[in-house]
Amino acid sequence: MIRTFSRAALATTTLLALAVPALAHATLEIQQARLGASYKAVLRIPHGCGAEATHTVRIQIPEGFYNVKPMPKAGWTLQTITGPYENTYVNHGKEVSEGVTEIVWSEGNLPNEWYDEFVFRGTFADALEEGLFHFPAIQECSNGEEAWTDVSGSGDMPAPSLTLVAGGMDEHAHHGAMDAPAETSIGDLTISGAFTRATLPNAPVAGGFLTLTNNGTADDRLVAVQSPIAKEGQIHEMTMEGDVMKMRQLAGGLVIPAGETVVLEPGGHHMMFMGLTGPIAEGDAVPVTLTFEKAGTITLDLIAAGSAADAPAAGHSGHMGH
Repeated sequence: MIRTFSRAALATTTLLALAVPALAHATLEIQQARLGASYKAVLRIPHGCGAEATHTVRIQIPEGFYNVKPMPKAGWTLQTITGPYENTYVNHGKEVSEGVTEIVWSEGNLPNEWYDEFVFRGTFADALEEGLFHFPAIQECSNGEEAWTDVSGSGDMPAPSLTLVAGGMDEHAHHGAMDAPAETSIGDLTISGAFTRATLPNAPVAGGFLTLTNNGTADDRLVAVQSPIAKEGQIHEMTMEGDVMKMRQLAGGLVIPAGETVVLEPGGHHMMFMGLTGPIAEGDAVPVTLTFEKAGTITLDLIAAGSAADAPAAGHSGHMGH
């Protein structure tokens, strides 16, 4: 059974009695994000509870961070707690009033001597205030806990945090919060947020990502992708089979249901370009041709973001349609 986060304060007291002092805090990899933008949170867990291994990691999702999707981890069981929001937010043109309020990765084994990361993504509401935003987190071990829940700034167990800013961001801090991508349309479909990732010189494959919105009354299907940078283009999905994350080709294509939005993103549905003819550098425009069952064919550019990016790089969201 998933426990609620209300026990965090008591857990902190218990921990201090059971565990030796921590040498490093739980932190977020990306320390800045923009109001109204998407954000990929990478929670870094640097040690266990004293010498004990961590078997569960819980993270609270505060009000104002919505459309949350956690990334599965091989060897861990992923669960989410959902509930109503205090406010209503707009996601892809639809109002949302409830969503994920806590994420739990459990039944894992992270020894004290090892380090690991736990990933989720979502969107910051533009109505939030600038300044620090905290994601309280708890590590659970066999005989203790490390409760990173203090948001006062004066405690020994600070909650992982980042700084929210309005408007433009420092050019070196845009990987977690991106400009709204350009859009293009074909038939009843709207395509936005198209990007790929920079690759190493001898990388054999590259991924392609974008968002497809079907504004019509009938389902459509993405049936083929191709690009001159690769010998073959495929449509893939990532799924968990037991404790193993597996990737498989969708030979029959990807359905875009009527009135719905389908996101092709790292860790989920995506395009895969096999047999690259050369490396992709950050900022490159990679042409790709998409073929849909009903809407037809369109060619657009995927702008290469950083090698670990999960959204288009700020300032590089054009080149959408040909």
